[in-house]
Amino acid sequence: MTKADETLALRARGLVRRYGDTTAVDGIDLDLHRGEVMALLGPNGAGKTSTVEMCEGFIAPDEGSISIFGLDPIADREQVHARVGMMLQGGGAYSASRTEEMLRLIASFYADPLDVDWLLDTLGMREHGRTPYRRLSGGQQQRLSLACAIVGKPELVFLDEPTAGLDAQSRIAVWDLVRALRRDGVAVLLTTHLMDEAAELSDSVVIIDRGSVVATGSPEQISSLGLSDGVVATFPDDVPASELDSLAGALSGFDVRVRGGNRANEISIDGASSPEL
Repeated sequence: MTKADETLALRARGLVRRYGDTTAVDGIDLDLHRGEVMALLGPNGAGKTSTVEMCEGFIAPDEGSISIFGLDPIADREQVHARVGMMLQGGGAYSASRTEEMLRLIASFYADPLDVDWLLDTLGMREHGRTPYRRLSGGQQQRLSLACAIVGKPELVFLDEPTAGLDAQSRIAVWDLVRALRRDGVAVLLTTHLMDEAAELSDSVVIIDRGSVVATGSPEQISSLGLSDGVVATFPDDVPASELDSLAGALSGFDVRVRGGNRANEISIDGASSPEL
């Protein structure tokens, strides 16, 4: 085993997931190491959540393989879940549970959990400790879901749209927690449709659209405007221009142009240095 293998938290190869005639994920490869943050960036419907759910073991890939610390997330579910934290997009909480009691219950499942009082204070949830989950705002539910995902001190954390619905102050608090996880050697895989969030938090960015990887690289590589001729990804001729425009929208703040003979089969991301397509 190489040193790189020893630090590998997640490896995915050739992931494919179909829903009927729709291919939601089409041949995605991922490598995530301990102490690294990887952002899956793309518009809604790009395949980010399906990719994460396969890695978490909630759904099985139709093709491809996944390894988490050398374990299969489905066959070795119990061992994997003991080492992994998950923040689900849908929340996954009991609607009648009160904020603090739910967090303390989850903390009780672990031998050495994070301090619940510290988590409540850090995420601004102290005053909502006795509030039932169903009465929390969307942003408050997001913060509680994040707390539940990390209270057990996991080695790998999946964060699906962790700042969706949060105000600016809460968003910064979440960013600070993600940075703290990285400093502690935790691997983090997060999904987002916000380029500034990906650039601020991640060591690597994987841009996904229509289930396929468009480009990968460090935030610096992807944001190095003017250092290259750009990235051109070719799509099938029947891809409508509106689909490519949605990908361009996910890269707000970048010089992104959709181009090609019919404007519906190529997208150029200008200034992305040394990408992988």
